[in-house]
Amino acid sequence: MAAVVALTHFWGPVANWGLPLAAFRDMRASPDIISGRMTTALIFYSMAFMRFAYRVQPRNLLLMACHGTNIVAQSMQAGRVLSKRP
Repeated sequence: MAAVVALTHFWGPVANWGLPLAAFRDMRASPDIISGRMTTALIFYSMAFMRFAYRVQPRNLLLMACHGTNIVAQSMQAGRVLSKRP
């Protein structure tokens, strides 16, 4: 277990969990603070890195789960942005 904690395959995804956690935390805030452009960029960013995490050998499933969660969170934020527009 100690060898796994020392690897980038562990610490990279752990650091990336800040993105979906921040998006879920912002669900309580007003949709006026959400940037539609940044939300869209984060969705595409996470889509690209989900593919990378799956294709790299050995597969980094922790990173893939992180970016999959971020896609869900950012999509929910995008829905909030679209629903506030007249």
